[in-house]
Amino acid sequence: MPSKTKEQPVSALPKGIGKPATRALASVGISRLDQVERLSEAELLALHGVGPKAVGVIKAALEALGKSLARDR
Repeated sequence: MPSKTKEQPVSALPKGIGKPATRALASVGISRLDQVERLSEAELLALHGVGPKAVGVIKAALEALGKSLARDR
């Protein structure tokens, strides 16, 4: 019997980042977590709609996969 809970795909953006951050990332062509790796924390925070909470959620999601954000340039 199929599970009624929806599992989030590994590559999806974490739901905890909020809609403004999701829209901000979409505006620069990012729709998957693996695409966020190419950005640094400073670059994320520079996007209107992405704040410290969203960055923390993204960093935690990446760390759970053994990955991280790019280093500041």
